[in-house]
Amino acid sequence: MRIMELINDPAPPKPWTQGDNIPWNDPDFSERMLHEHLSSEHDLASRRGEMIDRQVAWIHDHVLGTRSTRILDLCCGPGLYGTRLAGRGHEYVGIDYSPASIAHAKRDSAGNDRCKYLEGDVRLTDCGSGFGLVMMVYGEFNVFRPADGSTILHKIHGALEPGGLLLLEPHSRDAIMAIADAGRTWEALDAGLFSDRPHLYLQQAHWDDTSQAATRQFFVIDAATGDVARYAASYQAYSDDEYRSLLVEHGFQDVELHPSLMGDRDPTQTNLMAILARKSSG
Repeated sequence: MRIMELINDPAPPKPWTQGDNIPWNDPDFSERMLHEHLSSEHDLASRRGEMIDRQVAWIHDHVLGTRSTRILDLCCGPGLYGTRLAGRGHEYVGIDYSPASIAHAKRDSAGNDRCKYLEGDVRLTDCGSGFGLVMMVYGEFNVFRPADGSTILHKIHGALEPGGLLLLEPHSRDAIMAIADAGRTWEALDAGLFSDRPHLYLQQAHWDDTSQAATRQFFVIDAATGDVARYAASYQAYSDDEYRSLLVEHGFQDVELHPSLMGDRDPTQTNLMAILARKSSG
């Protein structure tokens, strides 16, 4: 893509028409994203350790009632929940699309037979069965188009043992709409998440009322060549009632909405909520 193509690029795009998501499985992008996951300076890719500790305590004490079980973590990133949950007596399986994140998770848990990691697309990877808890945190559910979200919920239902628990941490509807309201920004970078070369980084976002989804576009203009790389990520919005209906439709009951993954309101991340549901026994 060249700069004139960027100038003439029709906007706004329809959700998911410019790709499913940013290139999580690209090796170079994956390595740069891993650096952000492990940063102790922000909570933009993964939370910092003290926050994860509090969330794991809530999962272990409140969600599971201190009962040890098998846990499946979809879109697990570099395994920051895995060793902590395994340390509380759980068996843990994490699946993620990022090769660098999975490689880090395997290194970090080497010798811990309670942790297992699989590299793969959660829509396609065999999850196994017999889990007491399946979790998908940090807003990952919303990046999937509705049909894929339905596929994932169907897989989760099949992976859970009778009466097993689903723990989602999705975005609120207001948070998705706020993504679209962010407008346009640009900055000059020596290196960044999308390139390790000097570049201009442009970002713009749009709301599609028909699909009730926001799309964020990323443009990276290489300083030396003028070449433009374009990426996009879309986010499906759901109301609280739509989340409840969606889970019931896929065989879950006892749906509970919580302000955060710690049970109480988290003032540092008001854009996310926690949803707990049980696999129907029938």
